[in-house]
Amino acid sequence: MRHARKLRRLAVLAALAFVLLNVVAAFHAWRFTHFTTEVGTHTDNPEQLTLLQKLWVLVTGIKNPKPVNHAAPDFPYVTTYLESPNGRLEVWHGEVPNARGTVALFHGYTSSKAKLLSEAAYFRSLGYSVVLTDFAGNGGSEGNVCTVGHHEAEDVAAVVQWLQQRPGPVFIYANSMGAVATLRAEAELGVRPTANLLECPYGSMLETAQSRFRSMHVPPFPMANLLVFWGGVENNFWAFDLDATRYAARITTPTLLMWGEADPRVTRPETDAIYAALRGPRKRQDFPRSGHEPYWWKHKALWESTVREFMIK
Repeated sequence: MRHARKLRRLAVLAALAFVLLNVVAAFHAWRFTHFTTEVGTHTDNPEQLTLLQKLWVLVTGIKNPKPVNHAAPDFPYVTTYLESPNGRLEVWHGEVPNARGTVALFHGYTSSKAKLLSEAAYFRSLGYSVVLTDFAGNGGSEGNVCTVGHHEAEDVAAVVQWLQQRPGPVFIYANSMGAVATLRAEAELGVRPTANLLECPYGSMLETAQSRFRSMHVPPFPMANLLVFWGGVENNFWAFDLDATRYAARITTPTLLMWGEADPRVTRPETDAIYAALRGPRKRQDFPRSGHEPYWWKHKALWESTVREFMIK
């Protein structure tokens, strides 16, 4: 009898622990995928936090204010609004005379189109018009939801389809979340640009969640799995299928894949797998000492020559 009572108590404790883990994971998933209007800055990247800060984030979740554009283009542009299934998108369109084509630029997680102004200026110097877009939930676009690449693929599709109604080839330049959204847009939504220039796409949603826990020196299982599960449930998709490597296997678009060798969030095996899976013409460029950051920061000449040689043949 005493043994049976002990087993029942253990079962109750295990059930309570399971419920608690799910409540915590659901809370963190909501904070991770829903921006707020609160004033303040986003929580630093995990590798930048102290031990006490990491513990505080594990308890309270990240601060996730909606990203805003703190700069505007210093080249001529017009602001345009496009409709996406995710809401109205704010777009900056900077045309050049007798353009070789148009480059559509897409930003990463907790970012905005203003963070890509330097890249846009370089594309313009090569003779390309540029279109910079805030994903839904970011910058000047509607909403406050970010699904780290899944729903954002519909925004990529809306922009590319709009551009393809105009003359000239359309290229995509995207980093991190934007790169994953691009891969999904092409693999599952039928988007067909002329070529892709992709920086540091993560392998899968589960892998990127696991890497964030590892960067905080916390075992990734089971919380990373629960975070991905609840992130999908709360945003109406199966997040375990958010997989850039699987998308890449269905893509024949010529693609330049770029990666920083010191990236703490996207690993070499993830990048190797995506590159190997690509089915079309492909090129890869790694950047020594670069992390999850714009590669022109540390390797301006190499980044510019890599982009120029891929775009102009």
